[in-house]
Amino acid sequence: MALTLTLESARRLAVMCQHLAGPRPAADLEGLRAVLRSLRCLQLDPINAVARSHLLVLWSRAGHYDPADLDALLWRERWLFEYWAHAASIVLAEDYPIHHLMMRRYATGESDYARMVRGWIEANDALRRHVLDRLRDEGPLPPGAFEDLAAVPWKSTGWTNGRNVERMLDFLWSQGHIMVAARRGRTRHWDLTERWLPDWAQSERLSQEEAVSRATEHALRALGVARVPDIERHFTRARYPGLADALAGLHRAGRVVQVTVEGGDEVWYAHVDALALLERDAWQPHTTLLSPFDNLICDRERTLRLWDFAFRTEMYVPKHKRQYGHYIMPILHEERLIGRLVPRMDRRRGVLEIEGVFPEANTTIDPSTVQAVTEAITGMAAFAGAREIVHGEKVTTPWRALVAG
Repeated sequence: MALTLTLESARRLAVMCQHLAGPRPAADLEGLRAVLRSLRCLQLDPINAVARSHLLVLWSRAGHYDPADLDALLWRERWLFEYWAHAASIVLAEDYPIHHLMMRRYATGESDYARMVRGWIEANDALRRHVLDRLRDEGPLPPGAFEDLAAVPWKSTGWTNGRNVERMLDFLWSQGHIMVAARRGRTRHWDLTERWLPDWAQSERLSQEEAVSRATEHALRALGVARVPDIERHFTRARYPGLADALAGLHRAGRVVQVTVEGGDEVWYAHVDALALLERDAWQPHTTLLSPFDNLICDRERTLRLWDFAFRTEMYVPKHKRQYGHYIMPILHEERLIGRLVPRMDRRRGVLEIEGVFPEANTTIDPSTVQAVTEAITGMAAFAGAREIVHGEKVTTPWRALVAG
């Protein structure tokens, strides 16, 4: 008989599995490792309204850490690397055997797009060999170090049109031949995977079935509780061939159980490692602010189902059509998403402006809740390097005095 979870229990399980409740990880290298082993990926996004998204995701969990520690895990220890997860992300080197499945499929896939890419690479073999030879002899190198030897230009209706070197680098990255070995600002420097990635990460090879099973376990440990579509959209998004068989095998092995969640009759799954958190009564709630691309809420459909929280970004919505603002951060208070915050960091003046605070209709705005949110804002301001916090006209009573204070 399937275990039944209330919405409150399902939310708490999801929040605990994300290191957003319970004892806070230490704000050091080992604390970041603990968070990353739970999340398995950090989405990369260029928007920098307060701080880059991947930095905020770690701040929401570990507090005021030193971003240089994340750089050390990426570039010095090579414990992390950049690749595709549910989006362009930072992922764990120990998960390279899982991601290698996508690399193999990207190189041999039979979709129209995959065949078109292979055809373009073959037509531009001189450019491909030029890139790999230069990296082998001189890497790491930025895109500007390569000559455009393309015989057939890349054609698209977007910004990639004619950007032949960048396209070749991206395709060789997707196929696993090269990796990002450094960043100078937003410029990526590339090197050969065989040289850049630690030998221990490259030593294991998984079959498709093994890779999908392992990815499924990681996704369920991170999500807490999930339906089949939730798993498919998380971690290695759209890369779960044979997921039903993987779930059945994990169920037989006692690693995964079926559950039901209050409010519907769908089949959900939970990993036994995650359920152990509920059994230990490990609930220690926090209040924090979430990046728009935070792992807890990156699946908008699941966010709506579990939290009744309809979330979308408005960065690309014309200003006069925005409901809230340019950069919206959900407010997590205990196991609930209680509202939205719209911040903007003025780095020249060292000021964090809170343009608006928008509580959900069912949120009880008591002094303790406002104080908890205010402390989260203060913590984020310190992490972003703000010397002052100010509020805009859309910050109303009772938030105004505390936010300003």
